[in-house]
Amino acid sequence: MNEASLLSDEAKYCSFGDTVHYLNPPKIFERCDGSYLYDAEGTPFLDLQMWYSAVNFGYANQRLNHALKQQIDTLPQLASQYLHREKIELATRIAQHSEKAWNSKGRVHFNVGGSQSVEDSLKLVRNASNGKSLMFAFEGGYHGRTLGASAITSSYRYRRRYGHFGERAQFIPFPYHFRGPKGMSKEEYGSHCVRQFARLFETEYNGVWDPKTGQAEYAAFYVEPIQGTGGYVIPPMNFFKELKAVLDQHGILLVVDEIQMGFYRTGKLWSIEHFGVTPDVLVFGKALTNGLNPLAGIWAKEALINPTVFPPGSTHSTFAANPLGTAVGLEAMKMMAEHDYETMVMEQGAYFLDGLKQLQKRFRIIGDVDGLGLALRAEICAEDGFTPDKAMVDRLVDECMKGDLIGPGGRKHGLVLDIGGYYKNVITFAPSLHITRAEIDLGLELLAQALYRVTRPVASLRMSELA
Repeated sequence: MNEASLLSDEAKYCSFGDTVHYLNPPKIFERCDGSYLYDAEGTPFLDLQMWYSAVNFGYANQRLNHALKQQIDTLPQLASQYLHREKIELATRIAQHSEKAWNSKGRVHFNVGGSQSVEDSLKLVRNASNGKSLMFAFEGGYHGRTLGASAITSSYRYRRRYGHFGERAQFIPFPYHFRGPKGMSKEEYGSHCVRQFARLFETEYNGVWDPKTGQAEYAAFYVEPIQGTGGYVIPPMNFFKELKAVLDQHGILLVVDEIQMGFYRTGKLWSIEHFGVTPDVLVFGKALTNGLNPLAGIWAKEALINPTVFPPGSTHSTFAANPLGTAVGLEAMKMMAEHDYETMVMEQGAYFLDGLKQLQKRFRIIGDVDGLGLALRAEICAEDGFTPDKAMVDRLVDECMKGDLIGPGGRKHGLVLDIGGYYKNVITFAPSLHITRAEIDLGLELLAQALYRVTRPVASLRMSELA
């Protein structure tokens, strides 16, 4: 069946509710390898977003693919009331890393996706807080699109047509320094945001705190250490330590969402490790299986999740902890333990960030660049370098997806980018953690060509010709 016929059938028979079409017509890819996707013509598209950071270890990673194939040939299926070795060993590795990182014992609980694991965490939190259903979360935060997860996601768009199902969040400003008040350093602004949050507990009339009983109406604060869909906003290093002190003072749990930033995206297994605080609950997903199988989960402190307080059947899913997913996840954890991903990611990320800063100097529409490890951002603005310009970034992404940017030897390439941010004007970069320097250079060159096209309507040029 040719591409036109496929698109015709998709338009008639596929729900549009389970996807987002960024292009018209949508792009169909045929195969993938390493950092590249390939269309039917064999055009390579360098992917700098890797399925929203679900494929941290590169497309068609042979080691992880082999683990999946081997599990298919041994124990591909098993009902979740029975045990298999891979589940136990994977949970043990995650729990032992967390105990070493935070000197805190805990347990691991699996489910099939990030949103489902957020739902599990909400049950855990409500159970620990005697049924409290109010949460704090951040403006710009994203935690999923199931009913509970969308209630703590700051965009009303995700829940407008569905109403609420118990949970509700009060959304607190995130220390987004580029768009914060002028005259403050990044660290000063972080402290300012914490002080504004702490004001909610000054008196009972701020609406969240009963000083007579010492109880908060809110059970937990859901955070992404680095905002994902919000535009890869990286907070100051002092922020979470100061925030955690306020939460601990008032008996509010810290739930850390690592679904997009976990598994060395930022140079640590968990991005919260950069900030010197211990979460009470941590949610993970996406890259655990490198996109080969839906598997996610939560880690929680022993006091919150031990079988006495969170007994068997507290949550359940038919495919939770399935053998295929846990086998790949276990192999991924072994691979991460065998190689120095921290050094590799931090070095490659610094190199990539330096390249983005060089582009920023040459193109005034790049208002801000920032990054931690291989989670990087470039905010596209008007000529003033500040006013958000969504139309411009949409044009930029369209140019990159045409597949006619010029790479080495004159070969045509495409460039896969993702858009995020409060104003949908931020390019969020999440390349393969195995990306090479040559691929970073190519990505920067292709991006420069596209930037030149949208800012100067002439034929595309290679970066070397623009210097």
